Amino acid sequence: MEAKKHQFCVETTSARGRLDQFLTAQLPEFSRTRVKTLIIAGQVTVNMKPYGDPAFRVSAGDKIIITVPPPQSSKPKPQRIPLDIAYEDNDLIVINKPAGLVVHPAPGHPDNTLVNALLSHCGPSLSGIGGVRRPGIVHRLDKDTSGLLVAAKNDLAHKQLTNSFVRKTIKRKYKAIVLGVPQPHRGHVNTSIGRNPKNRKKMAVVSKGGKAAQTFYQVEKIFGDKDASLIVCELTTGRTHQIRVHMAEIGHSVLADPLYGGHRGLRQHSGSPMKTTLREFPRQALHAFMLNFLHPTNNEVMEFRSRLPDDMANLVKALEGG
Repeated sequence: MEAKKHQFCVETTSARGRLDQFLTAQLPEFSRTRVKTLIIAGQVTVNMKPYGDPAFRVSAGDKIIITVPPPQSSKPKPQRIPLDIAYEDNDLIVINKPAGLVVHPAPGHPDNTLVNALLSHCGPSLSGIGGVRRPGIVHRLDKDTSGLLVAAKNDLAHKQLTNSFVRKTIKRKYKAIVLGVPQPHRGHVNTSIGRNPKNRKKMAVVSKGGKAAQTFYQVEKIFGDKDASLIVCELTTGRTHQIRVHMAEIGHSVLADPLYGGHRGLRQHSGSPMKTTLREFPRQALHAFMLNFLHPTNNEVMEFRSRLPDDMANLVKALEGG
């Protein structure tokens, strides 16, 4: 099956509207999320030029072409992948995700994901919950971020947990090792985060077109001559790469973060043990260590904690000089 192109000309009545809103109105069979995904993926042109910003304002007479790739025929398949299960019942499962495990299938990662593992562990009942490509998933962690994640095992639990994220009643805390020491030692970062216009693989603090994001942080431990610090972060929103973007924004990138400057401290520590430690650490030093929410069916308070994984615990020892 080939990709399908749809062409439209913007009428005066639609002028100054958002690009994603205009296309959603023209293509009612597609959700706005689907349209935004196609725009960001470079599948939309305006007057023969590609536009990757869903918030772009269209003008009367603009000629817009959207290319819709053929649907993926394959659904995620069950795969026997070991899971570190912190808790499980008939409604939900809490996983302690290792670094390196992708949460759901995506371009470049069609299988060997947490979804494939959940389908194998939970059985076919999971397959219809939350969409074909993300069954059971209500939130995610980056591939190289470790820690706690909850997934739903039925439609009611999925709806209730999703609503809890929308209402911001789910509490999530992370531990991160960052370059330098944030000042003050306790504070918060409150910005809008959106796609980086210069690099679509990255997110960035933006002045318009982004989504509100708030991160609270507290310094827990300082290493060496203020070379690095261990901090605790709590999220009230869940934007893509939020902690990584916010820490970089205030000048304290998550250590070893390949996208947001986590290796910049190397120049300052030439020849030091920290330089070797940084080079050998394979991923951003970020771990989701606490998850607190109300159980979706009995309203019981559920709280789970996860110790630092071995790689981050060993990193802490190295930075302490142990």
